Order: sequence, then structure tokens, then C-alpha cells
Amino acid sequence: MLPIIPEQQRMPVHVYVYAIAIANMLCIRLVSAFTIYESHAFRPISIPHHSTILRMSTSRMMQKSEPHVPRTHNINVRNRAHLILLSASVNTETEAEIKLKQKQEKKQTFLKSEREAIAKKKDYLRGAGVFKKVKRDVTEAMKEQFDSDLMNEMKETPNFMLVKDGVELYLAKDHGFCWGVERSINLAYSAVETFPDAQLHITNELIHNPMVNDKLHAKNVNFIEKDEDNVKDFSQIAEGDVVMLPAFGATLDEMRELDAKNVKVVDTTCPWVAKVWNTVHTHQVRGLTSIIHGKYGHEETMATKSMCETYVCVKNLEEAEYIADFMLNAKKGDGSAEKFMAKFAKASSSHFDPHKHLVKIGLANQTTMYKKETRSIGQLLQKTVMKRFGPDLINEHYYEFDTICDATQVRQDAVDELCNMHEDPDQPDLDFIIVVGGFDSSNTAHLLEIPQMRGVPSYHINEASCIRADNTIKHRTVSGEIVESESLLKSPMEMNVSDGIPKTLRIGITSGASTPDKEVQDALGRIIMLNKLYNDTPELTV
Repeated sequence: MLPIIPEQQRMPVHVYVYAIAIANMLCIRLVSAFTIYESHAFRPISIPHHSTILRMSTSRMMQKSEPHVPRTHNINVRNRAHLILLSASVNTETEAEIKLKQKQEKKQTFLKSEREAIAKKKDYLRGAGVFKKVKRDVTEAMKEQFDSDLMNEMKETPNFMLVKDGVELYLAKDHGFCWGVERSINLAYSAVETFPDAQLHITNELIHNPMVNDKLHAKNVNFIEKDEDNVKDFSQIAEGDVVMLPAFGATLDEMRELDAKNVKVVDTTCPWVAKVWNTVHTHQVRGLTSIIHGKYGHEETMATKSMCETYVCVKNLEEAEYIADFMLNAKKGDGSAEKFMAKFAKASSSHFDPHKHLVKIGLANQTTMYKKETRSIGQLLQKTVMKRFGPDLINEHYYEFDTICDATQVRQDAVDELCNMHEDPDQPDLDFIIVVGGFDSSNTAHLLEIPQMRGVPSYHINEASCIRADNTIKHRTVSGEIVESESLLKSPMEMNVSDGIPKTLRIGITSGASTPDKEVQDALGRIIMLNKLYNDTPELTV
């Protein structure tokens, strides 16, 4: 039992009532706040405002009591209990206030918000404006290292065609360095010039080109090592070091780790890659699963995956068809989900549930993929969604935004034009097309696919040394295998002779978006020298 308070120390009963009510409301506010924080599904119940309940309860209690009459400790216990129960069910915030709080809390969970918070810090350097003092000198140095007199001469001709020492050279009208790659190299070189006394690291190859990466090695930039699972060893990075992020970007985990190390970060990420990240952020906002057309082990796609809440990667149309078939035909409990996850275990988010996460989907892609295939995948997914949910609900279940970069598109179109020339009977046919670019360059690999699909002889080389003096060539096939082929130039038995004159050698040339013109010039120089050797030797003719 509670102790009896002496009459002279007692307060009027309504003071106790308000004190108890206020104490209970404060407790309920705390409970409500934690409830909202723990579950976004919280919704306020529809009840009168707390002031109305207080007024009703207090009025009822005062009516049952007489003023200034001494009361025992247990008077109005029933009414006080009633007040406490009512107070416990009261939400002191309006429904609009709760929705606003939920929206703010949900916004804080977006991965984009965390990425942008890191990027806004003073030691996070990005954009051309951060190295203004050295930019002009760096630009001139890049021009000296990467420009080509031969390529510039071809570009000045009306049809990008040039005859050089008896060889006809046909250059794709769009080729080589894109502005995003030039920007990344400029930022990396500028960082080296701006921080000459600092230890510089880069988390990956800056771009997929051996010439450019070799020059960074020569500038004493440390390339972070990674294991078979692409996990990088950041233990060698110390506080105060300068760390460069490559053109492909970095994963969110890598950004977090570097942020914790208190280093200067030079972000050379291509803006087109960041555009993809914004697209998958839109997917997250809309509650969609991101279907990424890309190679799940590629550096760019790895970065993009880290910016997604829920995702699955498809490398080609065949894998997209597998997903479409699941969406239309799979049933819970039929074992299809287990087969799905076995196939996409490395290419999907850890919590992925195909029955749950393929209901609302959005399409994004690695910026360097073959654009026609991406479009085919998009059309397939649209038809699948319409077939399952109906045309009128397409916007609720599907979202698509083209994230193939312009540089990739125009280079693919230019190779198509070379193939058209080869097939046109009114134009000279090509002996072969040379595609120059890093063997691990995705955009270069897709340039090779176009002439291969159209039946035009073509070779993907990563540097001039692939063309050998013994008329062999080291090249990458469409399947990714590195092979050596004999007889790059035709033997005397295969030559086409008109009036005793050997057929003119005609070569189509293109290069990936990360390939310097100088690298292409060196490769063409070798072919021209090889052709001279064969023409000057009676037994060997082109």
C-alpha cells in the first residue's frame, strides 16, 4: 500500500491527474519513436487528440470529487487507471508528422546518400576544377604521349582513308579515346604532379590499356593488389596517402574503408558510370529490383552492384531469357527458385529471392555493353512484364533508362559502317579489320563482336607487339581466349593477282575508348613493314 500523505502536504487532485497524464505521454512518445525507428510499417491509429482525452478524463474525475475535502490515498484509482490506459494508446504526433519522419528516416537508408556524404568531404577530390594549376601542362604532356601523326593524317581526309606505302587504310570515323577516359587520365596525371612527395595508390587499373597503366607505373603509382575474388588489400595504404579511384569507379565498401583511413581520394570515375548509379538509385526509391546487363566480375559492374539494394546481373540475352521464363512460369515450391539461385549465386544480391524480387524490376547496364543486346533485353523484359501483369500496369512493374554511354554507341556504329563497306559490291572489300584495345576492355571486346557476327575477318590486339615479324598475330577471340594465328597476310597461293600485280592490302581500323592513337599507329606501322617485307620477297606476296 502507498503511504498516506499528510493533508497539509497534499496538492489538489487535478494537479496529480495532469502530472500522471504528462508523464505517461512522455513515455508513450519515446515508445512510439522507437517503434517507428524499428519498423517502417508503423501506422498511427485513428483516435482523438490527447488534449481532448485529458479534458474528458479530468472533467469526469472532478465531477466525482468535492473541492477542498480531504481524500484518502486510494480515491479515484479507477479514474486514474482509466486515464493511464487512454494515455498509453495516444500518439502525440499527427499522421502527417509521422509520414514525414518515416520519409526522412527512409531517405537516410539510401545508398546514394551515403556515397554523396563521403564525396562531399574536403579530402575527396573530383572534377576538372581541382587541379587547375597543372591542367594545361598535363594536357600538353598527354598530347605528346598519345597523339599520332598517321591517325591525324587519316582524320583529315574526307572518308578517313589513306594509302600508306601501298596499303589502303580505312579508319572508323569514331574510335579511340573518349572524353571520359581523357578526363580520368588528366586527373590521375594531375594528382601525380600536385602531390609529388606523397605516396600515391590506385585501386585498380586506371583504364583497360597497357600503355596508359605502364606510364602510371613509371610515375611510381602503386597499384593495389587483389585476390581471386577481387578483394583488394588496403593494408598498405597509410594515413595521409593519396588514393586514386579508376575510371570504372569504386565500390561503396571501398569508399567507406578509404574514408576511415583519412587519406586524400582523387576520384576519376567516368560521369557516365555515375549516371548508371543514379539509375539504380531510382530503382531503390521506387522499390524495384535492378537487373544489370553487365559482367558481374567487371570493375564497373562491381561498383554499380554496391550501389544497389537488390540486384541480379545478366551478361547476355540468353540469361535474360532465363529470368523472363522464371517470371512467367515458376511456382513456389517447384524447385525453380533453387535452380535460379544456383545459376545466379555470384551475380545477385545476398538476400535475393526470385519469387519476391522479380515482381517489380528496372533495367540498367554496364556502360560498355553491346547496345543492341541491351535493347533486346529491355524489349524482352517489357513484354514479359506486360504478359504477366497486363499492359496497363507496365509502369508499376518496369522501369528503363538507357545508360549505354554515347562513346560506346558511336564507336559500335562506326564499325558497322566499315562492315557495310566490306559487303557493298560497289566498294573495295577489306582483307581484315584490326581492333586495338586492352584484352580486358569490355568496350573493345564488343567492337570485335560486330565484324565477327557479320563474317568480316577481324583481330583484337592489345598492343603493337601482337603483330609478329614471322607473319603471326596474337589476338583475343570473341570468347575471350588469347590465341596465336598464322598467316596474317595472305600467302602467294592465296593472293588475288590482276595482270601480275598483287591485290592491294586493305585494312579496316578501329580502337576502343581507352586506346591512345599512338598505340594504333604503332600497330599499323608493323603491318605496313610486314607488307613491305612480303612484297620485296619473291616467295611471299600479299
